[in-house]
Amino acid sequence: MTNQNPLLSDWDTPFEIPPFAQIKPEHYSEAFQTALEQSEAEIDAIASNREAPSFANTIEAMELAGDALSKVSAIFYNLSGSHTNPELQAIEREMAPKLAEHSSKIMLNAGLFKRVDTLFEQGDALNLTPEQKRVLERYHASFVRSGAKLEGGERTRMSEITQRLATLGTSFAQNMLADEASYELVLESEDDLTGLPDFLVAAAASAAKERGHEGKHVITLSRSLIEPFLQFSDRRDLRERAFRAWIARGENGGETDNRDTILETLKLREERANLLGFKNFAEFKLDDQMAKTPDAVRHLLMNVWKPAKAQAANEAAKLQELANSEGANFDIEPWDWRYYAEKVRKQEHDLDEAEIKPYIQLDKIIEAAFETANRLFGLSFKEVSGLELYHPDVRAFEVSDSDARHVALFLGDYFARSSKRSGAWMSGFRSQQKLKGDIRPIIVNVMNFAKAPEGEATLLTFDDARTLFHEFGHALHGMLSDVTYPNVSGTSVARDFVELPSQLYEHWLSEPEILSKYAVHYKTGESIPQTLMDKLKAAENFNQGYATVEYTSSALVDLEYHTMPASDVTDVAEAEASILAKIGMPKEITMRHRSTHFAHVFSGDGYSSGYYSYMWSEVMDADAFRAFEETGNVFDTGIAAKLKEFIYSAGGSRDPEELYVEFRGKMPEIDALLEGRGLKDVA
Repeated sequence: MTNQNPLLSDWDTPFEIPPFAQIKPEHYSEAFQTALEQSEAEIDAIASNREAPSFANTIEAMELAGDALSKVSAIFYNLSGSHTNPELQAIEREMAPKLAEHSSKIMLNAGLFKRVDTLFEQGDALNLTPEQKRVLERYHASFVRSGAKLEGGERTRMSEITQRLATLGTSFAQNMLADEASYELVLESEDDLTGLPDFLVAAAASAAKERGHEGKHVITLSRSLIEPFLQFSDRRDLRERAFRAWIARGENGGETDNRDTILETLKLREERANLLGFKNFAEFKLDDQMAKTPDAVRHLLMNVWKPAKAQAANEAAKLQELANSEGANFDIEPWDWRYYAEKVRKQEHDLDEAEIKPYIQLDKIIEAAFETANRLFGLSFKEVSGLELYHPDVRAFEVSDSDARHVALFLGDYFARSSKRSGAWMSGFRSQQKLKGDIRPIIVNVMNFAKAPEGEATLLTFDDARTLFHEFGHALHGMLSDVTYPNVSGTSVARDFVELPSQLYEHWLSEPEILSKYAVHYKTGESIPQTLMDKLKAAENFNQGYATVEYTSSALVDLEYHTMPASDVTDVAEAEASILAKIGMPKEITMRHRSTHFAHVFSGDGYSSGYYSYMWSEVMDADAFRAFEETGNVFDTGIAAKLKEFIYSAGGSRDPEELYVEFRGKMPEIDALLEGRGLKDVA
């Protein structure tokens, strides 16, 4: 099969994009096996090299090794998240421990680590460039943190833990997807549609058609459907049914239940940290981030938690007062919050989502994100037709700089489907680097917006539009990367720094120069009225107590899971409830991500002990946008040039704090975040 396997061939395709139409599920196992064998041979050659270690024959050689494996993995894991099927899921379960074992073999290769350690000890005597020095530091840290200094049975145990955690993370993600994909609330009658605006009725009809319920309406667990349903449905019984299904993902018993997976994951993470000399997993994980310690994270979160909880209490009182005035004979519950919050917003700001949404078209918001990048960084975007992509809904754009030079290929995959996991994310089919020549990236943004019926405009909520800008900020971080080494390319930065480019980019969506031009009515083409923009601005911190409590509680639960002894967690639901009770979680609000579907934390190590990072980065993004505001021009060319050089293009080539100080002159205080969320003076 090898000669016919497109994953193992050179690609004579436009932009060297993967030949998706030729790739079949059966190609992956052979491709992975061949690529693993090649990678192992390349690593063995480096480790056994009899020449004295040098940066070129050790670090650069490792950067060049495993190219085939990176290529196959990028395609497979992008598709396993965005367009999976049972065959791919079976391969994913098969490959998770194998790839983890391969990584462990590299990180625990004594000869290889000796070469890296020798170079690290030589330090400044090597006369490395700042980027090379950073790459060497990152390699050394990766080896040490993977157990390279362990001996005997401890090394073996570390490898076993790594493999098992990879299997557990894969199972967690697949279980969550199964629960999301299988649930549907079928709205059978006109009464079931009471209160739903036209845009939601149309989206629910489209979802019903996709799921074989032609002529009916379906609410799925995609945020773009369930959140507006909870916001508008007059049927409290249906709101409760949908909400309970939403928060019960991964907690329904049977094969897709994630509770035992979480318990085993916590135990193994703690054991891994202990083997490396750390008291708990959070201390291990944060030692390599900007925050450094669990205490620093807790300090940040609690400084936000207290005013957020107070603000949420004020908001809850208003909701209850309104419900009582309408004759409700119940206390506000989590499935009531969005519904009554929408009514209060209408009362206080004469603003409701149904009034805004006709002006927020997906295609126009994509254009708005592109123009913002053009005005800040000189980028141009040209849609490319005729490419064979992995799904008919995916769109492709060639990205060029101000001198018409090719920068990247950008893919946009915007619509929800049952083969896609929930959420929104940025990824890449190829990363930027210069070690093998001027390799330009192929970057993808994946969303889960509810697709409008054919021939109609897809309308977004303002939060949806903000999500698109957020993920496009990540995409720019990947596309504008300008480094030599793959190890520090694009978003390969500290977890609590990676959200800075994305969250900062959100600010431009609300700027009048962008909003007034691209927020146009999908029927009339008229620009959003100034009065409506003013209302949006006045209401931008509406419900902020709720939003902050929802997020911060999740971050605190993540932190506590990984600081408390794993033996104390014997029942996931009880542990979660205990942590929330300790911080005084309001009964009317649930975590943004309950434990059993907290994919950031349990579908891999990515955000484990790191969900706080959105808020850590928000301290910086609030301060960074002030740099533009202080000039009186949110597109100031001088500030934009510094932003590009030190944030969007620098990748992980230097310490993140050093890069931020180069951009702004100093590290920020929390005040900018509290002020931005309207929480600064809340008692």
